[in-house]
Amino acid sequence: MTAKIHFISGLPRSGSTLLGALLRQNPQFHASMSSPVGSLVNRMLEAMSEDNEFSVFITPEQKRALTLNIFSTFYQSQAEKEVIFDTNRLWCSKLSLIHELFPHSKVICCVRNVAWIMDSIERLVRKNSFDVSRLFNNPTERATVYTRTEALSQGGRLVGFAYNALKEAFYSEYSSRLLLVDYDLLAQKPDKVLHLIYQFLEEEPFNHDFENVQYDAPEFDNRLNLKGLHTVRSKVELQERQTILPPDLFTQFNQLSFWTNPSNSLANLIVAQPTDTTVKS
Repeated sequence: MTAKIHFISGLPRSGSTLLGALLRQNPQFHASMSSPVGSLVNRMLEAMSEDNEFSVFITPEQKRALTLNIFSTFYQSQAEKEVIFDTNRLWCSKLSLIHELFPHSKVICCVRNVAWIMDSIERLVRKNSFDVSRLFNNPTERATVYTRTEALSQGGRLVGFAYNALKEAFYSEYSSRLLLVDYDLLAQKPDKVLHLIYQFLEEEPFNHDFENVQYDAPEFDNRLNLKGLHTVRSKVELQERQTILPPDLFTQFNQLSFWTNPSNSLANLIVAQPTDTTVKS
């Protein structure tokens, strides 16, 4: 694989699709929404593990080559691009693997106040009120805003897994390879944030169009019965609104932004200071 590869990870509903839509405006870059590469890598690792009795015949060098082949095969149609960005929330939990495969790659982690993440997901669920969202496993989980947010915050679920993986990466020995990008700042000052991202990646600046951003994935969103999950507004801006979460829930999730206190981490940060306000985008 000749192209440089970097990764986009972090929290859901925190701007990763927006960031990918912006980066792909650069003709030298390929970026998109979450790809299946991470899941394919996990399956390959499982197939080569001790659970497979034939794993004794697979050398470490072969394991590395087989895993690398997933990336080169998946992105062979993007051979003309100089930089590939692969997006998946699980990459924060795979920094040691990334270090072994791509020692010069970096990881952009999109973050956002968790209360507003829950608010954003809840709005989508209510907006698709005639559909049964596949984010939840049963009627009990779907019952109320309390059961929905509780389900999403569990360790293996949409928000909980991403949050735990991000925290693992933030305090890991590879944290210097991370750049945390706050959604609010990206939406408010996209030109300045993109400039800093290019500096972090050591790439030449590019003149992005923040008035005409294009990205949508209706087929994927429809499979989840959650229309609009990956729809990006054409104009990058922060739209203020009142939260729809009950006050106790908002307070519960509003205090989880550990990245605003970067002690014990070498991660690079483009983040806003925490706030108690309940009016945001």
